[in-house]
Amino acid sequence: MTVYLDIYTCRDEYDFYNALAAAVLKQTATRPEQWMENARDFITRLTPKLSFSPEANSDFSISLGITPRTHTPEEVLQLAETVAIKRNKRIVVCLDEFQQIGEMTNSISLQRQLRSVWQHQQHTSYCLFGSKRHVMSNFFQQRNMPFFQFGDIMTLQRIDTATWIEYITSHFEQRDRHISSELAHHICDITHNHSSYVQQLSWAVFTQLNPGQTVTQQHLQCAVNDMLDNLDNLFLQQIEPLSSYQLNMLRAIIHGTHTGFGVKNVRERFNLGSASNIARLRTALIDKELIDQEGKELHITDPMFVLWFKRRGF
Repeated sequence: MTVYLDIYTCRDEYDFYNALAAAVLKQTATRPEQWMENARDFITRLTPKLSFSPEANSDFSISLGITPRTHTPEEVLQLAETVAIKRNKRIVVCLDEFQQIGEMTNSISLQRQLRSVWQHQQHTSYCLFGSKRHVMSNFFQQRNMPFFQFGDIMTLQRIDTATWIEYITSHFEQRDRHISSELAHHICDITHNHSSYVQQLSWAVFTQLNPGQTVTQQHLQCAVNDMLDNLDNLFLQQIEPLSSYQLNMLRAIIHGTHTGFGVKNVRERFNLGSASNIARLRTALIDKELIDQEGKELHITDPMFVLWFKRRGF
């Protein structure tokens, strides 16, 4: 059995416990009545509330009301294992955007709590993944962190262009719109095959068309401009706290310099300060998730940021 939970909206420890318990109880049940049985059998002292949509065959939402007064963290964190044992099943709990744990109050204490319970479970496995590679790496690769060597680490590669082209063109055709392989390829080039952006840009193009129409270069450019307009405030917030040296390093990377930042002519060309300043700049920008290090090279993490930065003329 697989339980999936995106914890991006969880803001504190008990937000997480409520969401986790609800996901486990709901996704290991085949119908709402069984979910109620699960709630009664596996977690006591609950006052659950179910909400149903009036539409036929609709899903239902759950509110459990777990608080520090009603349940200990161990009770909630042991829930998946308890269900697995009683059902004679194996459960895989998949937690998306796991880096959100790092944003919570007393994050290190919370991580210790999670590991102390999960590491002893025999019938439940945990797949912890997130979109911020640097934060996730810190969780699992730094010796002073609770999740150090908790399990195997996998870095997922981006989906290849050929697969994306087939996906984009087929989905347009299914809805009586048409896009050439060349323009689908261009979408991949613009977004650097970044999954979220490929889908956002494809959708932005799609919404401009009526049934039977074919995508043009103008449609694609309008969609890019709309996306950049929507991202404007986000990117401005990201660069406002940066020092002039940090902005200069971003400028250097965007204009094609990926190594050799300590070399005198590179430092002077982009005004990066002294050679001793380079390491601090690199660390600061990596911590802010604005750049990534691949081998010895530095790259901008967000392909749309590159387009926005150039359009803004920084």
